[in-house]
Amino acid sequence: MLRKWQSQCADAALNKYQSGSQHFLCLACPGAGKTVMAAEVAKRMLELNLVDIIICFAPSTAVVSSIKSTFSHILKSSFCGSLGSVGNAYTYHNLMYFSKKFWDSLQRHRLLVIFDEIHHCSGDSLDNANVWGGEILAQVQKYANYTLALTGTPWRTDNVPIVLSNYTNPDGEICCDYIYGLHEAIIDNVCRKPKITLINSANLILSSDHASKIYGSISEFLSETSVSYQSILNHPEAMRYVIKAGCEKLREIRKVNSDAGGLVVASSVEHAYQLLDILENEFSQTATIVSYHDRESLSKIASYRQGASEWIVSIGMISEGTDIPRLQVCCHLSTVKTELYFRQVLGRILRVNQRINQEAWLFTMATDELTLFSKRLVKNLPDDYIILQDLPDPPPMKIQGGLPYPSFFNEINELTQEVERVLKLDFNAETLSSGSVAENSKNLKINCLHQRVIDAFLFSST
Repeated sequence: MLRKWQSQCADAALNKYQSGSQHFLCLACPGAGKTVMAAEVAKRMLELNLVDIIICFAPSTAVVSSIKSTFSHILKSSFCGSLGSVGNAYTYHNLMYFSKKFWDSLQRHRLLVIFDEIHHCSGDSLDNANVWGGEILAQVQKYANYTLALTGTPWRTDNVPIVLSNYTNPDGEICCDYIYGLHEAIIDNVCRKPKITLINSANLILSSDHASKIYGSISEFLSETSVSYQSILNHPEAMRYVIKAGCEKLREIRKVNSDAGGLVVASSVEHAYQLLDILENEFSQTATIVSYHDRESLSKIASYRQGASEWIVSIGMISEGTDIPRLQVCCHLSTVKTELYFRQVLGRILRVNQRINQEAWLFTMATDELTLFSKRLVKNLPDDYIILQDLPDPPPMKIQGGLPYPSFFNEINELTQEVERVLKLDFNAETLSSGSVAENSKNLKINCLHQRVIDAFLFSST
């Protein structure tokens, strides 16, 4: 059964398409169920005989796998590009490898293209587009009869326009056709109400050969030294404190929800194994690691989703779109400190399920950025991320007549197996050698660690 917002959004999309418009942009908070809504739109478009084929794009193989499963279930049809299926899903990376033969075969069919997390694709022209945005402008627009774009964070850290999007002039705010924010989702009991626990230190001591200096907070330490944030994340005391806090909270929740799980977002493979060691050997937790280096990562995620083990430690794998509703605690220990990534990570613990306890707790460090992001979760689009330029409307898409279902997926399916890889986030994370991080951590003492809980949603969700 559809949630109220999903039904309303699907209605709005169909009304816009049937009125002559070809593009629809949906902003819905992470965890609200955008994929189900998109599948419902695809189902209605097929039933109304408006399209023949549905193609979906997403930023990672994990999300692609989830899309295929959801669309297959809702459309009651295979959704893997094989003969008899109604469509397929690919990573954005695959866009660069589609042949002219593939695009030419699409020209003979009515096509709905769905873009998950469209903010990964930038550009209102080929001059300012990234690789994926350029392919959408140069190829997809020529062949798609209709496009549906989804996002939970409708901005880019580089402030370049999101592809296919319109912006107000002169305010530079993105124009969304439907908005369903976290505030509404919490009231509707669609998403959990998050509590952000910011971990700080009132006594950081940095030693050198000549002197030592004491800093009264992580923020002060980072602003007044050249030592990287990674050195704090790798510090044994900091890692142990954050993991202990997460374990204690998860243990409380599992007294009621026996299968509740926790996510640790690590900054590197080496960091992940340090955190795994703390989980297993110091706190006797069951845990597994998934990373973009691991060929078995998707099967491990699927196994964890259906299981009851306590923790999953991720390096670049479970940050966006991955649906594991039993996750209720997150230790966010990544060097990536952008608001977009912060909200995407938080979204992993916001999906409601049928369990009694619906708490959601995120533990992270009290940097200036993460503190600010925690306080303004109620804003769907922070004022920092607007496009301060006059942007033209995207060029019109080409409309083609409909023909029976094509059989052109085989060539692309074979290619997909070779070129699919997990998205490498286009954020500027700090890059220090293991040696320099280890040296900084050795010269740094972190004492007097303490917690501060931020609840950006002070209203009752009942």
